[in-house]
Amino acid sequence: MATEAERARLRADHVHADRRASSARGIHHAALLSSDVERTIAFYQDVLEFPLTEVIENRDYPDSTHFFFDVGNGNLLAFFDFPGLDLGAYAEVLGGLHHVAISVTAEKWVHLRSKLSEAAVPYQEESGTSIYFRDPDGARLELLAEPLGEMYGNRVL
Repeated sequence: MATEAERARLRADHVHADRRASSARGIHHAALLSSDVERTIAFYQDVLEFPLTEVIENRDYPDSTHFFFDVGNGNLLAFFDFPGLDLGAYAEVLGGLHHVAISVTAEKWVHLRSKLSEAAVPYQEESGTSIYFRDPDGARLELLAEPLGEMYGNRVL
């Protein structure tokens, strides 16, 4: 198949066994948009059990709030609201967000799947380790019952 051949070529040309360490320390935070701060907090903190860690002023836009959730391992998921800007619905665009995949234990994955069901959040289960769903504003999320650095049995780190 041509697609697999192209992936093999990319892997051979660009994935180096002797790669040096990354210049980065990690993702400080990924920032998404929220149309309703209270609703976003309820979803991420109460349904997904990601603790809210801080709520501060967004220095870039008056009356906007910047707030953060702990998603483990020193990583944060952050949000901005932009009151008065009348932003449109989520759209998949080049350079935009496709989804955020968050690693959880197998036990937590089962627990959070039940919480999504209880909250009537539609989701799609894949391969027995992935749950795909959308947050209240349409951003795609994945709960992945795989260790960090692994994807469907492949070492990706």
